[in-house]
Amino acid sequence: MSAERNISERGARAGARAVPAWAWKLLLAACAAIWGGSFVVMKDTLDAVTPAWLMFVRFSLASVLTAAIFWRRLRASLDASHLAMGAILGLVWGAAYVVQNIGLDDTTPGRNAFLTATYCVMTPFINWLVARRSPSAGNVVAALLAIVGVGLVALGDDLSLAMSRGDWLTLVGALLFAVHIVLVARFSSAHDVMTLTAVQLVVGALVALATALALEPPLDVAALARPEVWGALAYLVVLSSTVCTIGQNVGQANVPPAQASLLLSLESVFAVVASVLFYNEVVTPRIAIGFGTIFVAVVVSELLGGRRSQKG
Repeated sequence: MSAERNISERGARAGARAVPAWAWKLLLAACAAIWGGSFVVMKDTLDAVTPAWLMFVRFSLASVLTAAIFWRRLRASLDASHLAMGAILGLVWGAAYVVQNIGLDDTTPGRNAFLTATYCVMTPFINWLVARRSPSAGNVVAALLAIVGVGLVALGDDLSLAMSRGDWLTLVGALLFAVHIVLVARFSSAHDVMTLTAVQLVVGALVALATALALEPPLDVAALARPEVWGALAYLVVLSSTVCTIGQNVGQANVPPAQASLLLSLESVFAVVASVLFYNEVVTPRIAIGFGTIFVAVVVSELLGGRRSQKG
């Protein structure tokens, strides 16, 4: 069995090498585009389903699909340690998504996407607190640029603070995503990542369920029967949560980390484009400069701040 497994692994690596580098990069860019479009899809769906209930349905279906695809790895790896570490990841990750989507209900998809992107800049500083690894000069520059960018987005035309409740919640969600990245980096070295992901999805669904039961009215089951809601769930569950997670894992295994991270950070750019095209979001010159500054901060963080862990 060991010999057969080694031959299979060598064959898989040879197959990966046979695919041109540009194809892997295109795959990562496609994942970023799908994730960018998900902000508009979620925004439209929130008109029919409240945020926490939407996350509960999305994560529940995604956990079933992920378990069906990777059931052999789950059967081989699932133990008490994977359950405990996956549960911790699920609590933080589920809370991040719930807070982000509650925030999305009170802001635009473009603002939500770019403010969420600041998690890339926050991560080195969270890692500093947890692992005692001090941020680089590039991290500090990226953080200052991000502050300037958020300021440009937040200030109104009269230079008064124009951050909505949704904007502030989005920043809290970004902070939780940064914490999640640091935890993934600490847990994944001794655990199977896909097993952790499967547990994380289940616990994330439970976090969303608890939030929905505590803060939101009962789920409108009739709303789930609407064709547009099913279409949105298909996008979020199949494409955004499953296909893109697998695509990200495979793509990052075949593209240098700095290039992969930069391609994935295009998510926020695609989100604004989709928001302008499909949500009729108005981007003033000042907000555009703010978005651009945040994007530059992300690029600086990726290229000069050291290797970034996956979003999970």
